[in-house]
Amino acid sequence: MSSLLQNRIIYLLNTYFTQLNHNLPRKTFQMKRVTFIFLLLIPILGKSQTPKNSLAFWQNLKKHCGKSYEGTAIAGADNDTFKNKRLVMQVISCEENVIKIPFYVGDDKSRTWVFTLKGDKIELKHDHRHENGEPDKVTMYGGTSSNIGQIGLQMFPADDETTKMLPLAATNVWWVEINDDFFSYNLRRIGSDRLFTVKFDLKNPIQIDWKPWGWK
Repeated sequence: MSSLLQNRIIYLLNTYFTQLNHNLPRKTFQMKRVTFIFLLLIPILGKSQTPKNSLAFWQNLKKHCGKSYEGTAIAGADNDTFKNKRLVMQVISCEENVIKIPFYVGDDKSRTWVFTLKGDKIELKHDHRHENGEPDKVTMYGGTSSNIGQIGLQMFPADDETTKMLPLAATNVWWVEINDDFFSYNLRRIGSDRLFTVKFDLKNPIQIDWKPWGWK
């Protein structure tokens, strides 16, 4: 709530209590007025100081900037791309409104998750690069959260850009979970059996000196 609106409420209450003052002893009136205004403003001010879920999620993610974690594929990794490969996430860059997290699959350093804060919503894009740093022809697909989500979970349905680029991905929904113990990246293609989940152990950071392809 803005200070202007708060002041307006207090002004109206003062006017009301001034009129009421004619029917109450002065001491009783003053005590009632102070108590009433205090009780009224506590929940209003408390609510205005509570960050939205998406912003709290953003701050929790930023806490891991500069750290790397090893992950385990939980679902959808029974293929040559992921099977028996070391999976690592690296929170490599944290600007005010952009967080970049490379996702390394064995020696493949082509993938980076790009989170962008847009007001109280968060966008997730997938930056794919070749080893020479050039963008892949399929890159920067993803979506933006449709609401403020939960403190520990944000969902990203496929956007129009993704649908035009990858028609079969029109029903993709990505979601990311984060808490004190783990970070998980997930993909479900609605209307199909496709599900991919990888979970990273945030309790045990690891040391790496890698950089994603194309990083400057």
